[in-house]
Amino acid sequence: MSTDFSLKNAVRQQRLARGWTQEELARRSGISRAEVSAIETDRVSPSAAVALILAGTFECRVEDLFQLASAAHAAPTWAWPPSRQPSRYWRAEVNRRTLTYPVESNGLGVQPADGTFSQGQMTLTTECDPSRTLVLACCDPAVGLLAHEMMKSHCVRLLVISRSSRAALNLLRQGLVHLAGVHLAGTDDAGNARAVRNELGPGYRLIRATRWRAGLAIAPGRKVRSVRGAIGSNLRWVGREVGSGARQCLDDLLGKKATFRRLASDHRGVAEAIRCGWAEVGVTLQLTSEEAGLDFLSVRQEPYDLCYRADCENDPRLIALLQVIRSVAYRGELAALPGYDSASTGEVQDAQ
Repeated sequence: MSTDFSLKNAVRQQRLARGWTQEELARRSGISRAEVSAIETDRVSPSAAVALILAGTFECRVEDLFQLASAAHAAPTWAWPPSRQPSRYWRAEVNRRTLTYPVESNGLGVQPADGTFSQGQMTLTTECDPSRTLVLACCDPAVGLLAHEMMKSHCVRLLVISRSSRAALNLLRQGLVHLAGVHLAGTDDAGNARAVRNELGPGYRLIRATRWRAGLAIAPGRKVRSVRGAIGSNLRWVGREVGSGARQCLDDLLGKKATFRRLASDHRGVAEAIRCGWAEVGVTLQLTSEEAGLDFLSVRQEPYDLCYRADCENDPRLIALLQVIRSVAYRGELAALPGYDSASTGEVQDAQ
């Protein structure tokens, strides 16, 4: 009986996640550099012995390195269904499942899709490996820097899903993303860990991404000199959805009974509403306020963390992420942004 299977290979991903050259992997495993190269480029399929040696060298399972992938097109497993057809989609492997994500706006501009879905049919248009894609749900307007460094240094694609803090944690709870961006702590360095513990329970860790400056973006020419003055004014406010860190800041300033005629879905949405004249003041980050040419009044500096499941910490994509976040190059880029502080970037804490 004919079988139409190919071998799915993650050797290069595992090697790059550890910062090894092909020569280093050859030395550690006892396999020649030429054979390492041939395996990584799918020119040869390894023997069972070689597969076991490589798995032992990486301290992972053989199936983490090699999997049979059917050439037939299986029905997709949607992270959530597309709102319309035809729909462009991305794919990523999360918790040993290959999930399909409808392409959506995420602040990174128009990005290549993995394929299109129309009338129930999947059409794959690129060969991007789902096992080399890391999925992050977050609201960080500077996440493009992280995506760029991940691809440049480790050949890992960072797929960004734009969500507020609690919405991102909900996706992490459901096993639909690898990481969730969280800023629900106010000014308390340990507050995000408590928020995660309350939302998800134990078994999660947080990587400090940055401390950023949050405050009031104000339309130019409004002659508001202080946060107190803005609160006592008749300026038109733009709100944020419940569950976002910005809404938490708004509630602290205005009280939880405050109502808003317009709600923005993210930090840049707040700045855009003010820039276009739909509102005159709102809570956002110093970065997005300055990008839009608005006046800015600082309210507080907030810790912003990336949360992930502790039992996934050996995933080479997460290892690569941590290496990038701790790198001198990335931390330097981050520190150059208005309102971003990278002094504690890369620190890890348990949500216990």
